[in-house]
Amino acid sequence: MTMAFETNLAILLLALAVEAAVGYPARLYAAVGHPVTWMGALIARLDGALNDPADSFTRRRLAGVAALVVLLLATTAITAALTAVLNSAGWIGTFILLPVVASSLLAQRSLHEHVARVRDDLRSGGLAGGREAVSMIVGRNPAYLDEAGVCRAAIESLAENFSDGITAPAFWTAVLGLPGGAVYKAVNTADSMIGHKTERHHAFGWASARLDDLVNLPASRLTALLVVLAALGPSTSAAGAARAVWRDASRHRSPNAGWPEAAFAGALGLSLAGPRVYGETRIEDHTMGDGRREATADDIDRALRLYRRSLVLLFAVFALPLAVSLALR
Repeated sequence: MTMAFETNLAILLLALAVEAAVGYPARLYAAVGHPVTWMGALIARLDGALNDPADSFTRRRLAGVAALVVLLLATTAITAALTAVLNSAGWIGTFILLPVVASSLLAQRSLHEHVARVRDDLRSGGLAGGREAVSMIVGRNPAYLDEAGVCRAAIESLAENFSDGITAPAFWTAVLGLPGGAVYKAVNTADSMIGHKTERHHAFGWASARLDDLVNLPASRLTALLVVLAALGPSTSAAGAARAVWRDASRHRSPNAGWPEAAFAGALGLSLAGPRVYGETRIEDHTMGDGRREATADDIDRALRLYRRSLVLLFAVFALPLAVSLALR
């Protein structure tokens, strides 16, 4: 194992610990924003400047490719320069400041808080409270969700965001350092903003959507594996998780979201995904898992416990090779 990879792993493990402990402070967000908001601002400017509705489909697709290249080059240049500056500060820069910066690319704590809020608001405020809370983390129309639908949506969001909000940036940070994690977040942010098959973005967002599918592929499979292993714990089924992944993951509309969603569904004995309503448009999709559709707030609780066990395994996945490499020196 190279020294650079060992350093990347150490930075990532410290970043995971920092983010799990304190998240991204609200005061910091209010003062300077967040790396994703900065990326989003650049994407919005590129969209406004390059995505001309009067242009042909092909020209708008090429403009989208150009916008993505600009975004990735800017992200790489800034984070590579920042990495060099912090590394030049010695161990404090490398093993304290860099992990703090890298922790902003992860979302363990905030994801747990948002999903737990759906559970809590359902219990305290009933369906209205649950709908309001879940609308903060999913894009579907909450007016069409009954209590079971709110619970399924929260668990589906937990599963999908575990993969693309935690495992994926962790994976790319381990492989390519801070620039790798930041470039992944840039791609993922671009996909969430312009990677939709709407009239405005079907052509312009094509490159972002396709690249997001590619860079999320390893993380989605790794997340499913982690959930299957974590489901060996109490109140969950590892066999059910493995069976659902094998049978259902590839049937999802997304090439990646089905893997963690199927794993959670099978582990919890639920049936997730299926038809959903965005705005006023009903989207058909296969269900993940063959269990109950009538999910409850207690199932959100179980899902969060499974998520926490999976996070421990994620940490171990990156800690083990570092420990072995250091021991063999």
